[in-house]
Amino acid sequence: MSTPVAPNSVTVRGAREHNLKGVDLTFPRDALVTFTGVSGSGKSSLAYHTIYQEGQRRFLESLSSYARQFLGKMEKPKVDHIDGLSPTVSIDQKSTGASPRSTVGTMTEVLDFLRLLWARLGLPTCPECAATIENWSVDRITQAVSETYADQPIMVLAPVIRERKGEYRKELADFRTRGFVRARIDGVVRRLDEDIELHRYKYHTIELVLDRLKVEPEKSSRIAEAIEQALALANGLVAIVRGEGDDYRVFSTLRACPNGHGSIPEMEPRLFSFNSPVGACKVCDGLGTVQSFSEDLLVRDASLSLAEGALHVITDEGRLVYSNYSLEYLAEVGKQFGFDLTTPWKKLSPTARKVILHGSGKVKFKFEWKREGAMWTS
Repeated sequence: MSTPVAPNSVTVRGAREHNLKGVDLTFPRDALVTFTGVSGSGKSSLAYHTIYQEGQRRFLESLSSYARQFLGKMEKPKVDHIDGLSPTVSIDQKSTGASPRSTVGTMTEVLDFLRLLWARLGLPTCPECAATIENWSVDRITQAVSETYADQPIMVLAPVIRERKGEYRKELADFRTRGFVRARIDGVVRRLDEDIELHRYKYHTIELVLDRLKVEPEKSSRIAEAIEQALALANGLVAIVRGEGDDYRVFSTLRACPNGHGSIPEMEPRLFSFNSPVGACKVCDGLGTVQSFSEDLLVRDASLSLAEGALHVITDEGRLVYSNYSLEYLAEVGKQFGFDLTTPWKKLSPTARKVILHGSGKVKFKFEWKREGAMWTS
């Protein structure tokens, strides 16, 4: 009579590999299970030479005879039977780096197969409205451009290179000989007759400028012609930039949201890789964590002023930690943004706090300060 198998579990009967003496056990699936014991008690024999090896053997037997001839043959471990076992993977017992980019998926190379699976069998949907991504015709793209950018200046671009490494000297020279005058390279419009040098090991995006015009009803045929040319050059993609680049949108004859939320490029494995700038999260760069500081922890006492040491980064001598800057510099900044060093931190305006903690951003200003008879201007 066969032993009944517990649901959602793996059952091992009669394991006799190495020093195991007919071991029987049952452990749950989809759970973290640890084998513990003194050295030589048979932990590795049970985990690797019995359970893992049998899972691998069964997986290889499921492949075609043609594929098996390249993978070799695995012997059946000394065990009566194992029930509830699925294909297995193993990670070597070795020290690895503490990089957050190293995961079980990358170490076992399973992620490479998953990325290929998702790219080939995945059904893309719009991240905004969850609608199924569908193809756009040239007429539909032209109509969308005419309605969305009515009476506004636009550039029609052909994204021929999208986030790829290389210098592209030959390609740029070829575009120039074919009559193209300008290209938008990494967000900047440049003339192709310039001496353009791109970093060989950095990712670049090159978009040919096909037309620059103001969207008006009488120019619909001109817009359609530029769109058709862009689609032909960029394998079904066309980009529209409004004004000075404050609005950027890609249309595609391959995959686009039916509700007008834009399009996505053709699905490929690198879109699902956190080690690629194309697939990595734009916020954490694929690391899974974001480093920042807490204002609550940075403020020593909100009732104190900056001059009194309200922040932990201000020393008792009135200087900033890990810096040669003194509060005199901060006082000059305060003059430009309307705060002083004697106001308690809790009474400072949100703008003042932002400038102190994060800087002025794109806001530029000029101030002067004197020290020992000399004057500096910045």
